[in-house]
Amino acid sequence: MPDTADVSGAPVALDAMGGDHAPGEIVAGAVQAVREHGVPVVLVGAPRPIHEALARHGATAEIPIIRAEEALAMDEGALASLRRPRSSIAVACHLVRRGDACAVVSAGSTAGVVATGKLRLKGQPGVLRPAIAVALPTRPRPSILLDAGANAEVKPEMLVQFAHLGAAYAETALGITGPRIGLLTIGSEPGKGNKLVKRAHELLSAAPGLDFAGNVEGHDLLTGAVDVIVADGFTGNVALKTMEGSVRYAFAELRETIQESRTARLGGLLQRRRIMELRRRLDPEAYGGAVLLGLNGTVVIAHGASQAPGVSAACELAAALAHRGVVARIGERIGHAHRPHRLW
Repeated sequence: MPDTADVSGAPVALDAMGGDHAPGEIVAGAVQAVREHGVPVVLVGAPRPIHEALARHGATAEIPIIRAEEALAMDEGALASLRRPRSSIAVACHLVRRGDACAVVSAGSTAGVVATGKLRLKGQPGVLRPAIAVALPTRPRPSILLDAGANAEVKPEMLVQFAHLGAAYAETALGITGPRIGLLTIGSEPGKGNKLVKRAHELLSAAPGLDFAGNVEGHDLLTGAVDVIVADGFTGNVALKTMEGSVRYAFAELRETIQESRTARLGGLLQRRRIMELRRRLDPEAYGGAVLLGLNGTVVIAHGASQAPGVSAACELAAALAHRGVVARIGERIGHAHRPHRLW
């Protein structure tokens, strides 16, 4: 299986047909990943438009194409994975399952990617549900939020597993030893929240192998108070999109303010470099997208509106996670959590 195979020389399987700007921006991102970052990529999808897009970059000899007869539309949900067994995302997953690719990257429908990944790659032994993890732009290093939308309804035991998945991601991608875990709810006190959160708090407090720091609230998302923030998929997705919308609103207001007077425009010009650096740091595409954790293979879901730099970053992230063994690390954590522990 690919979770134990040597994937050091295998390429990233990139779904060329997924995303609002496919295949043009997807192919441009693949070219950028190969030329600027040395990430090997194979493009999966309809050969003719992919070849034409590669030709515009003079890259037809640099990146191979794997044919896929179908593609998932951006508005298609989970059932599309069954209706389109030869879709580009399905073929990309098959390449990972065979060991011909180290990871999958797609900017396609999140529901379609999650469903296809679960169907084609299967869940790792012991994993109850895979979860979507995203990196938040906290300082001095990013924090991990999961689940960001794969599971709207969960059980307390699943939240404990999400903590292990997030810890494995933080250890592998960010190099954090003993990441601190927080549980997202409506108050910092242990008794705050609904029945799900209260029970999860009890289980997390007693879980071996986890450094559980307690509850965190919505205003803690960007403080870096913990390394991993755990939530059910409904809560996590709402929190993530609220945060992203707030960032967009703040920058729109800042842009309007800068244009209000000559003095403000001059101040904006003097601070332009710092403002652009801040904007890049808060851009979700800069972090390569979300990672679907808990499957027998590495799957990165790029933003649906990703341009070439975002696609390239997603390919970098996927290759790094695969080569650093995130799937094996999750297996170790889940296996250790299920192993009986002595009380004396």
